[in-house]
Amino acid sequence: MNVGFLGLGLIGASLASALRDRPEIHALIGYGHRPSTVDAALSMGVIDRAVEQPEHLLDCCDVVVIATPTLLAQEQMVQLVRIAETMESAPVLTDVASVKGNLWRAVESMGLPSWPEYVVLGHPIAGSERSGVHAAKADLFVDHRVILTPHEGNSAAAVQRVATLWQWAGAEVISMPVELHDKVLAATSHLPHMLAYSLVDTLAQSDLSVDIFRYAAGGFRDFTRIASSDPVMWRDIALANKDEVLSALDAFSAGLADLRVAIANSDGEQMMTIFERAKSSRDTFVVKQNTKKDETDGV
Repeated sequence: MNVGFLGLGLIGASLASALRDRPEIHALIGYGHRPSTVDAALSMGVIDRAVEQPEHLLDCCDVVVIATPTLLAQEQMVQLVRIAETMESAPVLTDVASVKGNLWRAVESMGLPSWPEYVVLGHPIAGSERSGVHAAKADLFVDHRVILTPHEGNSAAAVQRVATLWQWAGAEVISMPVELHDKVLAATSHLPHMLAYSLVDTLAQSDLSVDIFRYAAGGFRDFTRIASSDPVMWRDIALANKDEVLSALDAFSAGLADLRVAIANSDGEQMMTIFERAKSSRDTFVVKQNTKKDETDGV
């Protein structure tokens, strides 16, 4: 199998690295708009060869993974589908974008007779605050979930091919409706990033910023780690999933307002209710995560 990567950043390069030693893989072929990135990917052995234009991947690959930021991925998916629709046999097209609704709507708005059976949208729930080809990790997806959002027009073979790629990379593959994906990820991923960016930006502009960052300890570092993530990627995610991100921000703001009222009123009982409820929820989450890891380790 030949697998193509449109985009050689953290996710694309990590998936290519994870597939490197699979006997089923014949060639890993990439495209990047920066020559320096392509050169690095070749010298690091992330890909076997490169193409000069994204559409060239369609001619030489069985699967093409669009691994670029969300809004760019939307444009590239449409461009590749237009070309693939003229081919006698199109490769499977998939993506890794953190938002699925915008790609789904973009393909549906192309005016095709039906959903292209070879377009299978996906999202790996794994990443890092680091970015670029040099941040690639072959084990990035091990024991992490990948969410596929299949369309009823997909061929079973196309869905299975995408699922198999991720399973080869060590991931657990699940399926989810597009709308639910974007709502859940807005709460669990997009909102925390917005909070981290906002907190660091607010404190950085404070008159006390020098002392704040000088004396910040582990809790601040852990909470704000994701504010070091790629700003372009997270700008695109917030714009692409605007409605759900705003809904999550509104729900958080309401909860924060309740906590502020409790503090202002010296209402220790209400504060304890909020803190204990939060602690219980997070403790349960951690136990479930550890249980899942133990079960995986035992396989």
